[in-house]
Amino acid sequence: MIADWQKRGTFIKYSSFSINVFVLEIGEKTASSNETLLILHGFPESSYSFHKVIDGLLSKYKRIILFDFIGFGLSDKPNKHYTYSIFEQTDLALFVFKQLQITGGHLLAHDMGDTIATELVYRATYDLLPAWFMHGFQSVTFTNGNMVVEKAKLRITQKILLTKFGGPILSNLSSYALFKQQVKSASGSQQLEEQEIKILWQQILHKGGKGIFYKLIAYYKDRMRFQNVRWLPALSASTIPIKICWGNADSVARIAIARHLKEMVCPNAVLIEIEGLGHFGQLENPEVWLNAVLS
Repeated sequence: MIADWQKRGTFIKYSSFSINVFVLEIGEKTASSNETLLILHGFPESSYSFHKVIDGLLSKYKRIILFDFIGFGLSDKPNKHYTYSIFEQTDLALFVFKQLQITGGHLLAHDMGDTIATELVYRATYDLLPAWFMHGFQSVTFTNGNMVVEKAKLRITQKILLTKFGGPILSNLSSYALFKQQVKSASGSQQLEEQEIKILWQQILHKGGKGIFYKLIAYYKDRMRFQNVRWLPALSASTIPIKICWGNADSVARIAIARHLKEMVCPNAVLIEIEGLGHFGQLENPEVWLNAVLS
């Protein structure tokens, strides 16, 4: 399955670091910005997490762009000279957009991708996007992610991975059995098939990703540091149309996060609560997830 996914895409060289980044472009290259969808995946996932919903998304968008952030999926996973910060991954997203000559589009984000999307919103709000991205973001859709850290409920392994000494040790000791248990616990629903969990694990192992797992989750520290001084204020100030689509069974990025965003941060946003859907909605129940995202 992963091999087939790789065949559909290509690799581009990230010039700043000479790193191979997996990119998948689907649909019409000549589509306008309003017909283009830009997808940002989450942790510990990759672009493959959207494989069940691509056809459904193509019913609305003529061009879809997906890629694997550095350290994830099929992209390179350097152990040195890359901090895996939200800011570095945001710069990468803009690099990919530029390479594909994208001047704007609709943004769809999940989990870690939500925070990268908020950094993009910040840059858009304060006129910090590059001039070539002239058509900007037509809309932003957030799906289950810990965008309000005090309302999140991390799993025990996530907490250990964030510690100075426990993180590297747990990364090397991690097993599929432990990973499966934590993913199922995080999901909050019983709809995620084991085959999808196995593929998530295989992508972590690819190119030695298990050894840097603790580095990948360090982006969460960026959330804690910049959430209230940078990202949530930018969402409040933004004029970009915002939609919040949330599986309400998520036991990590709980529904309280989505409600807080709607009530306290961006009241003009559209909030859709998806009954019984967990954290990995696009994998758990693609049809229900698509109905919410495309509504």
